[in-house]
Amino acid sequence: MNTPNGFPQREVACVTSSTEGRVLSDQQVKKAGGAMRKEAGDSSVLALEDHPDIESFLNDTLRFPPDEIKSSMKAKSVTPKPPRKPRLVRASSLDEKSWRKRRLFRTSQENLLDPETSSSNGSLRESSHSPPPRGRVALNGDQGSLHSLQNASELSPHGKNKGSISDSEKQAADVPSAFVGLMQGKDSSGSKPRLSKITPLRPLPPLELSVASHVLRTANRIDSDYMDYQHYSQSRFEGVSSSLSDTRLHNSGMVYDSYSTDSMKSTFSLLTPLRAKDVRNRSYLEGSLLASGALLGAEELGRYFPDRNIGIFVATWNMQGQKELPENLDDFLFPSDPDYVQDMYVIGVQEGCPDRREWEIRLQETLGPHYVMLYSAAHGVLYMSVFIRRDLIWFCSEVEYATVTTRVVSQIKTKGALGICFTFFGTSFLFITSHFTSGDGKVYERMLDYNKTIQALALPKNVPDTNPYRSSPSDVTTRFDEVFWFGDFNFRLNKDRESVESILNQHLETDMSKLLQYDQLIKEMNEEAIFKGFQEAAIHFRPSYKFDIGQDSYDTTSKQRTPSYTDRVIYRSRNKSDIQAVKYSSCSVIRTSDHRPVYGLFRVKVRPGRDNIPLAAGQFDRELYLIGIKRRMTRELQKRQELKDQRTSRVCTVS
Repeated sequence: MNTPNGFPQREVACVTSSTEGRVLSDQQVKKAGGAMRKEAGDSSVLALEDHPDIESFLNDTLRFPPDEIKSSMKAKSVTPKPPRKPRLVRASSLDEKSWRKRRLFRTSQENLLDPETSSSNGSLRESSHSPPPRGRVALNGDQGSLHSLQNASELSPHGKNKGSISDSEKQAADVPSAFVGLMQGKDSSGSKPRLSKITPLRPLPPLELSVASHVLRTANRIDSDYMDYQHYSQSRFEGVSSSLSDTRLHNSGMVYDSYSTDSMKSTFSLLTPLRAKDVRNRSYLEGSLLASGALLGAEELGRYFPDRNIGIFVATWNMQGQKELPENLDDFLFPSDPDYVQDMYVIGVQEGCPDRREWEIRLQETLGPHYVMLYSAAHGVLYMSVFIRRDLIWFCSEVEYATVTTRVVSQIKTKGALGICFTFFGTSFLFITSHFTSGDGKVYERMLDYNKTIQALALPKNVPDTNPYRSSPSDVTTRFDEVFWFGDFNFRLNKDRESVESILNQHLETDMSKLLQYDQLIKEMNEEAIFKGFQEAAIHFRPSYKFDIGQDSYDTTSKQRTPSYTDRVIYRSRNKSDIQAVKYSSCSVIRTSDHRPVYGLFRVKVRPGRDNIPLAAGQFDRELYLIGIKRRMTRELQKRQELKDQRTSRVCTVS
């Protein structure tokens, strides 16, 4: 608290005469100062004679009319204030830490600039603007410290109520401004205090190339298969009470209004509180790309994908029409290298099993309750299934599909193409699975199959093109932002069986360049005769065709077919940097066909969109979901029962 003179209010101990009731003279004041100096001894307290301005100010301040001073005036006792009660601080959510640091930094700057502004954290303000101790004014340096100036206005209640300016106040105005600034805790130079810029001591480490979204990873950990979730949750949320719900946080004032638009998340929830006015202003028919309430806008996209990259698993497998399905698909759908599963799974099948529904149930059973089947389509024995994380189905448009038959007789649908397209947020996707003409020397026929597919595949139908200026009516792959083409392309190696086997026996491990120099598809793509604008990740796996069923050996029949890379996954993007291949390999443990499944893991950049596209409105195959989850539970119960039976069984031996 400051006096009208601009000086901090201090306790004043007046030396008075009880018999005469008058103000002390200047000489008496000096004598009192000398007595105080004697008490101080050789301490580092500065004498008043060293500062004549301070001495004159003290003498003028202590001159009051005799009738306004009480004869029995004593020094006012100081009662220390109790420390502040600790304030509850809301626990940071999964993606709120960085926002809190920036806000804390800005608040600390404001507190330094404005001493009257109170802060919720208050640490910097208290250290820079808290009043000095009442006994003395400390000066940092070798000069020591000044005796604290004691304010006489505290002793006179009448002086507080008067509106006139006294002579002592006028004289105090003549005190040098440097001393006033020092007493108020300000720099005498007049420059505003600022925090220095924080710079790292060494270059920051590069970001790890992850194949899953950071925000969605927490939901992946709630499955019982992930045994480290309990340890992760205890270390992440240790000391946080589960009783602090969002409602209590709002009522206690620990949640600000701006959190609803800054993606505030509860500690135990990924849901964002919504303002009533935001819901009123939201339009699901006409949306803006930058509107805060747009369902497919930038704000919603940033909540689920802060880096705006989605992980996609794309696989192709020629089943050879086998009725028998693998007992376990975990090694196929969940490769061991990535730590996290993908956000979207797209599986294409050629020469599929007779029971297509059983195949889809097996996929749903393996993927578990976190995924739903967005769409599936078939063209003869060509199957394609699209699974997506269940919390992402609201951001998908309607799904469309089309087919093309490349056989001369259209009734035989073993060769051809099947395409599925949709828009996710503001990015359009096209997935094509194909089965081209077989034969070692039929490269030209396979190129005809490709040309017929890109011209006859009639997509999109109702979903608008995100960039019609870069589309071509003669090529379906130019009408979408991201295109994945996968299947049994049947391109072979232009080398005899003995030469290929001799190369494979050299223990190449992951270096397949000696084989790939004879690959027909790579040769045609380099010459831009087929798959124009497409790319393929580096191949580091052995040829996926042709194996003996149930064996790891290549064809041992009388035909002695040459091992080849017939099954491929290639991709194309309007912006070449939008798709990054993370892994490209084959699944060697599935041996129910003469082909090995081939899959690719990709990170794809997603852009915000508008709400004026036809949305799928969360539609998925509910019946398939329930059947798959029921089978998954039944399988788990059977495993537990088998383990229980093994523990209780006893084996008798005869010695």
